[in-house]
Amino acid sequence: MSRFFKKLEQRERLFFKLRMQAFLEEIEIEFIELEATELDAVLIASSAIIPVFQFPDWHYSNLKTVILLPAHFNIDLEFEGHGNGRRIFGMVGTGKWNNKMILSKESLHHGFKNKTDKLNTAIHEFVHLIDKMDGAIDGIPEVILDQVNIVPWINLMYEEMERINKDKSDIRNYGGTSKIEFFAVAAEYFFSRPKLMKRKHPDIYQMLSKCFTPQNS
Repeated sequence: MSRFFKKLEQRERLFFKLRMQAFLEEIEIEFIELEATELDAVLIASSAIIPVFQFPDWHYSNLKTVILLPAHFNIDLEFEGHGNGRRIFGMVGTGKWNNKMILSKESLHHGFKNKTDKLNTAIHEFVHLIDKMDGAIDGIPEVILDQVNIVPWINLMYEEMERINKDKSDIRNYGGTSKIEFFAVAAEYFFSRPKLMKRKHPDIYQMLSKCFTPQNS
């Protein structure tokens, strides 16, 4: 189980498990060329609950199905072979894939196995869905961030994105490509390596605390 879960008190662990169960009752998981496993379902549900654990009534109303593929894939969800732009680890669908999330099993498991990097693809994609709850995926999660903090958050994003693009930040390069990706990449870091982020990026850490753990900020 994740570091996040291990830090919870016994009562909170029970609540976390109940939240996971409720998620799995609401959201379908579709396995493509994979045998369904309980571990896969647990990791997907954990990734969904971790960022919204402090919001007990949260429901992903913009998600109906999580599609799990064996490996990294391209925009057409092709994953066999090495051509055709086979490079996507996970994505939140649009168009015909609306209300769907697509994940590679490789990336799903990597996010919980690797303790040293700051990557968790599934959490990244669920954070995009949180961002989308206000009607637009734009890196500004207005449903969980108080209005007074929006401009400071935007300023922090642009400042750190500039550092990323000048190779002066340990936040991974993908976070420098857009506000959308910065928010999701920073959230991965926040949940995967919170102590490191607090030390290296205290302002960003505090702002993300206001988003994800508002009663503690």
